[in-house]
Amino acid sequence: MNRPETDPTIRDGERAVALPAATDAGVYFIGRIHTPYTDRSECPRQGRADGPECEIEVFEPWAAALEGIENAPRIEVLYWLHEARRDLVAQVPRHHGERRGTFALRSPVRPNPIGTLVVPLVAVRGNRLIVRGLDCLDGTPLIDIKPERCAFGPAPANQP
Repeated sequence: MNRPETDPTIRDGERAVALPAATDAGVYFIGRIHTPYTDRSECPRQGRADGPECEIEVFEPWAAALEGIENAPRIEVLYWLHEARRDLVAQVPRHHGERRGTFALRSPVRPNPIGTLVVPLVAVRGNRLIVRGLDCLDGTPLIDIKPERCAFGPAPANQP
């Protein structure tokens, strides 16, 4: 679909597709993210290390999985960008105007709108993590939390 006249949210050059009726997998939202941002236009692009403190609330029964997280100075947060559209396969980003395929961009507009960001862990307060610099809306569903990647890669193929 190329810029239907009835859809003013599609820019010239962008292309949308019909979404499939079924899904291939299920995702458990394990918590909710609390940020100062209530409108997508307020969210910083890809976060900022000096951004505001944000709170990650982990729901039961998943709170037990936080054991030891306080030892990670930085964590990777994966979240569901619940207000992003999912049907664009070609986009024209506002900041440079050149058409690109969705998979060539870090846009929140994607078939599976999963956001990911590595942020500093400021504090752990029970089932709540205080972090700095997230780039998502208040109330964003949480998919997963992981310690920041280690400096080493996978073992060579000839080693177990």
